[in-house]
Amino acid sequence: MLTILNVGVTFGGLKALSGIELAVSQGEIVGLLGPNGAGKTTLLNVISGYTAPSTGAVLLDQKPINSLPPEARARRGIARTFQAVRLFGALTVRENIEVAALSHLHRSRARAEAQTLMERFGIEDLAERACASLPYAQERLVGIARALALKPRFVLLDEPAAGMTESEIGVLASMLVSVRNDFGCALVLVEHNMALVKAACDRLHVLAEGRTLVTGEWDSVSSDPAFRDAYLGAAA
Repeated sequence: MLTILNVGVTFGGLKALSGIELAVSQGEIVGLLGPNGAGKTTLLNVISGYTAPSTGAVLLDQKPINSLPPEARARRGIARTFQAVRLFGALTVRENIEVAALSHLHRSRARAEAQTLMERFGIEDLAERACASLPYAQERLVGIARALALKPRFVLLDEPAAGMTESEIGVLASMLVSVRNDFGCALVLVEHNMALVKAACDRLHVLAEGRTLVTGEWDSVSSDPAFRDAYLGAAA
């Protein structure tokens, strides 16, 4: 269980998050939604150790992990991707994934794990290509594969569908569900594409102006006036 208890983040006089409560169990996909500036990426940064909360705590299996740096959280099973992907540009696709697998496997097994993940995400033909030369959508698939090479229990995905076509998003939704089923890990998905959210997520947690706006399954959340107003306001 990954638990967020009364988490708040203040940057100077700005409250980026306030009173956030969220619990995620292994084996579920949770959509973290909200208009731009709602605090979604800040919350992922708190969970993964890149931003210290001003108030509250992050618990893993009921034990506080606020003091742990990102690499220690990764070793305990929390992996993530980034909006800007952050691949090692000079390394190949295979090497990027293999580097993550080397955190817990010997070289030969890490290479085999990288091959398996490339095949799962349909990027094996890019194995020897430098990541600096990849199109944006393929970068994101490599980022997800690299996160999974850590054998995580919880994967935080920051806008994985950005730059993808409608058909690519449909394939991604099926991939994420199969990852949950096959790996047994939980996914926390920050995403603006509602087709992906509807297809992949078991439940939703919606933020607005740093606070929880509404939570629940797709049908109840998508029909909630507060949710519709937040998104229509953002679109307007």
